[in-house]
Amino acid sequence: MSEDAVDADAVRHVGDLARVALEESEVELFEAQFADILGYFDSLDEVPEVEAESDLVNVMRPDERRPSLDQDEALDNAGETEDGYFKGPRVS
Repeated sequence: MSEDAVDADAVRHVGDLARVALEESEVELFEAQFADILGYFDSLDEVPEVEAESDLVNVMRPDERRPSLDQDEALDNAGETEDGYFKGPRVS
């Protein structure tokens, strides 16, 4: 991408969208930086495409039902409970 793709008006527009007041010296600085950033995106076009691997397998174990705590056992060590549920501090 050429450096002409980003001009001072475009930088001011982006600054307005971001609600940032830019000094003229900052506009010039950002103009060059924006052009560099857009140039980096252009370089991504040169990266070769990679084919997706078709032989992927699920390495996670299947879900299995196992015995667990009943509600009273689960709440035994809770600091505070209410109506059979854990109760935490109020978030304001």
